[in-house]
Amino acid sequence: MAARSKPLAWFAAPLAVWLTLSGPVAAEPEQLNTIRDVVLAIHRCWRPPPPDKAGPIDITVIVSFNREGAILGHPRISYESQEATDNDRIAYRVAVMEALQRCTPMPFTESLGGAVAGRPFAIPFRNKKYPPRSQEKRAWLLPKIL
Repeated sequence: MAARSKPLAWFAAPLAVWLTLSGPVAAEPEQLNTIRDVVLAIHRCWRPPPPDKAGPIDITVIVSFNREGAILGHPRISYESQEATDNDRIAYRVAVMEALQRCTPMPFTESLGGAVAGRPFAIPFRNKKYPPRSQEKRAWLLPKIL
């Protein structure tokens, strides 16, 4: 009895190469080089709780990173709006921690990683609606009319 040839052997190698080359190319994350870049990246990951789950509040988290951009230690909440209910606080704390999980590890450049390693970041998340600042005019700022 003759040995059966393996009909899929000739197909497997080219298929593997084709899948490797034609698959979606994962773009490397943009390297973060400044503290401003870090804060903006975290804010891009921020998803506040829906309005029907929690009222809008302001919350600030303090977090530190290691050189590779991973969270160092435990983030802690340093500020929450005074008028927030317990349900609001819990919903926003969960949203902050989810944002940090989505964003980390941060893609630091080597120089930024060395500069910020172990240093605390205070990152505010402002969600309350504030009235516009009044356009108060003071007498000494008005042009003099004679």
